[in-house]
Amino acid sequence: MQTTWKGTISFGLVSIPVHLYSATKEHDVPLHQVHAKDGGRVRMKRYCEEEEKEVPYAEIAKGYESPDGRTVTLTDEDLADLPLPSKKIIDVLAFVDEGEIDPLMFSKAYYVGVADKAASKPYALLRDALVESGQIAVTKIALRSRESPAVLRVHDGTLVLQTCIWPDEVRPAAGIAPEEDVTVRPQELRMARSLMETLSEDFDLEQLHDDYQQALQQVIEARLQGVEVPHEEEAGEAPDNVIDLMEALRSSLRRAKDARPERSRAEETETEETETEETAAGEPVEEQPPPRKRAAAKKTTATKTTATKPSAATSKKSTAAKKSATAPKSATEKKSTAATKRTAATKSTTAKKSTTTTTTRKPATPRKAS
Repeated sequence: MQTTWKGTISFGLVSIPVHLYSATKEHDVPLHQVHAKDGGRVRMKRYCEEEEKEVPYAEIAKGYESPDGRTVTLTDEDLADLPLPSKKIIDVLAFVDEGEIDPLMFSKAYYVGVADKAASKPYALLRDALVESGQIAVTKIALRSRESPAVLRVHDGTLVLQTCIWPDEVRPAAGIAPEEDVTVRPQELRMARSLMETLSEDFDLEQLHDDYQQALQQVIEARLQGVEVPHEEEAGEAPDNVIDLMEALRSSLRRAKDARPERSRAEETETEETETEETAAGEPVEEQPPPRKRAAAKKTTATKTTATKPSAATSKKSTAAKKSATAPKSATEKKSTAATKRTAATKSTTAKKSTTTTTTRKPATPRKAS
């Protein structure tokens, strides 16, 4: 890998000699300018207006034109000898949480490698300290004829230097977002979240590829072979306005779920029914199970109640039986004795009544003969 920059990381009084290597590579089909009529190559020539002739690249320098029309010429030596403290040093200024740096400021990334074996231990020390703290180091570096802020972070056990733009180079976003007061209903937000979760299932960033480059390569191959250029069917135009946001979200969710057949259709039906009820109501409602499940639950509960709930008479008999079974033996014996006494008294009384009745009964009167 080709070295892009050589210098030193200054970490307090610790110096780490390092090399920078470009961490990214953009893939693209190389194209150049040609004459459309005959395919002849069109080249950009370096032409001097003063001498009216082409000049070689070795004689090219950078210049600056002042507002009053004067031109200042700057050579490569002038740019190389700029009095910058960050010219060959990556000076660590502070350590901050990664969330404190706006991603809009991030630019190109470089892998940081050690320049010699002596730098291995301080390199590992800085790397491990960043990992343990969960922070990134804010630095400054002069790279490619300009000074810029940069951050040091860890990626796959390797230090990475990522250059940034200056904070005042980030344009303000005022006036770009909708200024009118827009109200988003809770059911719309829930539907959007459901769509987000569905689209995120089984997503693998490594599976992304450059469709434009692939299509362009197909066109080039067709031209080289003299065959018809492949054409893709035109995609339908996107609607310029959204009439029913809930319907658009529901259709998007249905299409996303159709692309994943392993998802349960029952879950999809339940979600749609719930959202339909909320939309019809026109106001926020609490999330509840689908109506069919609620009805089934009530039916089951009623069946169980009917089958297991005892009648009042049965309950009383059961209670009396339990009390009778759990009563102590002494109480049972007392009750038995009392019952025996009552039985004897009853028999005695019955006998007396029978005797009295027999004594006082009058003789039957004979019937007269007819």
